Amino acid sequence: MRRSGVGPDRHGPGRPGRPGGAAALAVLAVFVLVGGLTGCSDLSDQTGTSNQVGAPTASGSALKLLATLPIKAEDNSPRYRRDEFGPAWSDIDDNGCDTRNDILRRDLRSTTIRRSDGCTVLTGELRDPYTTRIIRFDRGRNSASVQIDHVVPLADAWRTGALNWTARERLQFANDPENLLAVDGPTNQRKSDHDAAEWLPPSPGEQCPYVARQVGLKARYRLWVVQAEADAMRAVLQKCPNQPALGLTPSG
Repeated sequence: MRRSGVGPDRHGPGRPGRPGGAAALAVLAVFVLVGGLTGCSDLSDQTGTSNQVGAPTASGSALKLLATLPIKAEDNSPRYRRDEFGPAWSDIDDNGCDTRNDILRRDLRSTTIRRSDGCTVLTGELRDPYTTRIIRFDRGRNSASVQIDHVVPLADAWRTGALNWTARERLQFANDPENLLAVDGPTNQRKSDHDAAEWLPPSPGEQCPYVARQVGLKARYRLWVVQAEADAMRAVLQKCPNQPALGLTPSG
């Protein structure tokens, strides 16, 4: 989805029907000036530079957006605590259902819902976005088989900028549907709070959208990346340079 460069017309002066002499030189001078300005503008687009830190680029490429993320060292002082992000699975959208059940209803298919509250997911089937396995969810019997993952882990967010947020901002982030996926429980446990340099989805085909979502979320929330994380993200996205950034738009 890169835009092609706009270069000068390759036809030179002196072709039939073109002005000659001093008039031709004047036309050529104007042409070169305009062509040069156009070329500079396009070069700036190709480098993915931006005057606004974390601002999405026009192309939507996750690889280009990654280049706009600040690279800094982690900051874990004060140390991360889960309660800094508010009560787990709050009903921040006031729909009467907690965030966990909202995500289960969104990501699982063939679900059954508890009639008494119209919210609690009792059973369903998940195509795991990290392993591509089909997992059966049965609340109570094997609830841990499906867990809700923060794509950008809360601890990672804390260490890369969220420690400076307000309590309300952290609560919003922890319950943002764009940062949440229903996934295979054991795989989620292995991921823990690792960044892209330390963990990627086991299925190679799922790594591009996973990293693209992390990049989009970090840009939207003005979080930074550490050097090793940026390098790992770039290595993944270079294999899918047209992959759009994900997570840039807040869910309704």
